[in-house]
Amino acid sequence: MGQALYYESMSPRALQQILRLPVGERIELVQAIWDSVVADSGSVPVMASQRRTLDRRLADLKANPAAERPWSAVRASLKRKK
Repeated sequence: MGQALYYESMSPRALQQILRLPVGERIELVQAIWDSVVADSGSVPVMASQRRTLDRRLADLKANPAAERPWSAVRASLKRKK
């Protein structure tokens, strides 16, 4: 399946065990891993271009707080466009 290209530092045995889990359990595992990444997000490097984009978006939000929309509204708007 080509997974070795993406998971070279992971134990092949551990990967095979994970891939044998039912889809629901794999999703739970991904959620748990993602939560751990978020909890440690301070150690995730941010490229200069990403930092500029984040700074620009934050400045835009501060300058125009009325333009903020919750994700549910954005999602509903996108669904209506389909």
